[in-house]
Amino acid sequence: MTSKELYSQKIREEALRLGFMACGFAKARYLEEEAPRLEQWLNQNYNGEMAYLANHFDKRLDPTKLVPGAKSVVSLLFNYYPESQQQDPEAPKLAKYAYGEDYHFVVKRKLKDLLSFIEEEIGAVEGRVFVDSAPVMERAWAREAGLGWIGKNGLILNKKEGSFFFLAELILDLELSYDQPIKTDHCGTCTRCIDACPTDAIIAPEVLDASKCISYLTIELKDAIPSSFKGKMENWAFGCDICQDVCPWNRFSKPHGEPAFEPQPDLLGMSSGDWHEMTEEVFRKLFKKSAVKRTKYSGLMRNLAFIKPDSSEK
Repeated sequence: MTSKELYSQKIREEALRLGFMACGFAKARYLEEEAPRLEQWLNQNYNGEMAYLANHFDKRLDPTKLVPGAKSVVSLLFNYYPESQQQDPEAPKLAKYAYGEDYHFVVKRKLKDLLSFIEEEIGAVEGRVFVDSAPVMERAWAREAGLGWIGKNGLILNKKEGSFFFLAELILDLELSYDQPIKTDHCGTCTRCIDACPTDAIIAPEVLDASKCISYLTIELKDAIPSSFKGKMENWAFGCDICQDVCPWNRFSKPHGEPAFEPQPDLLGMSSGDWHEMTEEVFRKLFKKSAVKRTKYSGLMRNLAFIKPDSSEK
């Protein structure tokens, strides 16, 4: 076994021990083939008000601009599929990833532990950890590292695990043994995600008009939700899981084992009335460590008012 193979084996074993569901390795390189796709997507204004997605164009495509001398991108998957879900079918819906503690903090802690392990076991390395918080083409790197293919909904799909997982990366100046990218599209002729999207946000396979996505409308959009989406939100108050819920590959989803992702005890039992009558004090208690805090109380109330059947536009 070469040193590169040994290092890769050690990193993968430790990643799994820390709770990651999968770990793969790709050679750090300029993602030349992604440049025209990203440019076209931005030119179509599919990013909506997420202007930050147009920043650092070169950094998104070249990991050596994030870590000088970068040799490898370590891609990881972290499961968030919950064992239990919301009980009241009439209650406003919350994306499953937001049931527990904010994943940015939970997964980043584990990434930092993995980086510390690498420094202790292998030696001094230059490296950075990323969890959906920097200009990194996460899905492209996950595919490069053999962790899945990009489905028609634009998400990474994995044959064994589905898609209810977070993506995370380590960019290192350490050479490793690299995995083969998954080049086969295992979606075939299935179009369930495209057909199920109530706002027609998936405008073509792998092309998402984020400005129409319910997740964007309920989280990223700071202004009023356009009235054209009235009656199309399917009761989603924060985020949306529709394109994942209908995906056949998610029949393989298994509950996570991460205590930090367990929901606040009262959350899943909340009725429709509980949601619409929520006070700011209850909001702070329920979502103390949650990603839902991104919308603030006022944002969540805006969403709830918009999806309430008897509410009227003012």
